[in-house]
Amino acid sequence: MDKLTELVTSEKIPVGRTAKAIFDWLNANAAPLFNAISRLLESLINGILAMLEFPHPLVFILVVVALTWFLQRNWKVCLLVGLGFLFILNQGYWDPTMQSLTLVLSACVVCMVVGVPIGIAAAHRPRLYAWMRPVLDLMQTLPTFVYLIPAIVFFGIGMVPGLIATVIFVLPAPIRLTYLGIKSTPAALVDAATAFGATPRQLLWKVELPSAMPQIMAGLNQTIMLSLSMVVIAALVGASGLGVPVVRALNSVNTALGFESGFIIVVVAIMLDRMLRVGKHRD
Repeated sequence: MDKLTELVTSEKIPVGRTAKAIFDWLNANAAPLFNAISRLLESLINGILAMLEFPHPLVFILVVVALTWFLQRNWKVCLLVGLGFLFILNQGYWDPTMQSLTLVLSACVVCMVVGVPIGIAAAHRPRLYAWMRPVLDLMQTLPTFVYLIPAIVFFGIGMVPGLIATVIFVLPAPIRLTYLGIKSTPAALVDAATAFGATPRQLLWKVELPSAMPQIMAGLNQTIMLSLSMVVIAALVGASGLGVPVVRALNSVNTALGFESGFIIVVVAIMLDRMLRVGKHRD
């Protein structure tokens, strides 16, 4: 047994060296591509942040409460959202909250724009989804700190690497739920549309997407929740927001600051979940 163990451990499979070689090659040969991606994502982040910070906080709260009423038609949810934002303003975390919401919204834009078309393609091509499944599993199970290393190598320090790491972690959710929604389209609807001469494009836009919309919206909800769970990790690579005081509290063992900033993250998560919850509206 000892000889067998020695045989197995004598030659180490170069996983780490291979990954390093790949990253070094990409960093040396694909720098223009990464710079273009970085500029594009910086423009997206700056635009969303400017939009969120432009109105007065009280005006912003009124707009969000009105949006919540439009989405949920429930005065209790509107009251919860309004009180939640007033609590954030009272605690002095308005700017970090806007910065975290910028990261969340940016991740949502990227993940939905990329994830929904991939989910649709996977639903129409079973072989593609069979190939993608282990990749999606790897993206969600690989420790998120591992994503930060290539993100820093390729994009430096700041909001962009935090956004990249967030997108890698979150992207499987909209892909899987979009795939599930399209695959769950009732066969009777598809057969009826096909019998009436619907083209593949008409079948997608008028039958499959409307039928899959609850799952796609659930994917959006999961994208927002998972993105919000990454704000602390993104702060480790220089992303601003609510993760910064949490990291500062951890480094200084400041219980008050840690609990305060952590509770604000919980409040934001509850508000976003209630605003975007898919289901029947109740007055």
